Amino acid sequence: MPGKKYPAEQRERAVRMALDRLPEYPTPYACAKALGPKLGVGAETLRKWILQAQVDAGDRSGPTSEEREEIKRLKAEVRDLREANEILKAASIFFARELDPRSR
Repeated sequence: MPGKKYPAEQRERAVRMALDRLPEYPTPYACAKALGPKLGVGAETLRKWILQAQVDAGDRSGPTSEEREEIKRLKAEVRDLREANEILKAASIFFARELDPRSR
């Protein structure tokens, strides 16, 4: 999932460098902590990018970037459908009252 704050090229370069140097460090966080400042990226941000790159490469379990985008899209769709459903419920209640002969 591309970060909003960093250009894609910077992210790709940082991830590539971190993955190349990862064997030199005990954990992805240690790698990110050492390289992040040199690359102008926060350690936690770089750590997340490293982990996501590993998932995307199949080296770590978890949702891929594509799957994460699909989940995000589907959540937005569900939210929109729920809103539409509430509007339709309110409208049906309104029209049921308007058409009820007992309300005259």
